[in-house]
Amino acid sequence: MAKSGLGLDAGSSAAITVLKRAVELDSESRYQPALVCYQEGIDLLLQVLKGTKDDTKKDNLRKKITGYMDRAENIKKYLDQEKEDGKYHKQIKIDENATGFSYESLFQEYLSETVTEVWIEDPYIRYIHQLYNFLRFCEMLIKRPCKVKTIHLLTSLDEGGGKEQQISGLKEIKESLKSHGVLLELEYSSSIHDREIRFRLHSCQGF
Repeated sequence: MAKSGLGLDAGSSAAITVLKRAVELDSESRYQPALVCYQEGIDLLLQVLKGTKDDTKKDNLRKKITGYMDRAENIKKYLDQEKEDGKYHKQIKIDENATGFSYESLFQEYLSETVTEVWIEDPYIRYIHQLYNFLRFCEMLIKRPCKVKTIHLLTSLDEGGGKEQQISGLKEIKESLKSHGVLLELEYSSSIHDREIRFRLHSCQGF
């Protein structure tokens, strides 16, 4: 595994911070965020390299950049293989009241022409704003290059006064998706508590 030891010149401080975080994430087997940090840290080191005049320091930086690039490439190969085998799982944590997270920014890496089915588990697709957010998510799937044919939604049924509104809203979304050639399969459960989204990729082997 790559180590985060770098010279402590002022120009390297940002790279040190990012690459230390990359190594921490790497050691915790959190490979996807580790890869992002490695890539960002490498870019920062390359900028430092451009502004370095001392040959010894330049050689040292090149060696470190090569080491981090090798580790990043190995992680990328591992993640690509996990995706190909259908084993890749990524957990996204969004803190309460956090902003700046659009559906596109969260799911862009998955939205390719190979995506044909999507499974969504969310116990709270009940109220107007929740139905609207679900609709926006479905619209993203239609607009993007992925060729989604089926969307599976598992949610809980509102047993209170909003039950009719929930059923009516989901029915409208189902009819709208049908007009775009997409089937929405609805299922209700009272035992689900967590949110989860799974994408199925169409390939020769399948999974």
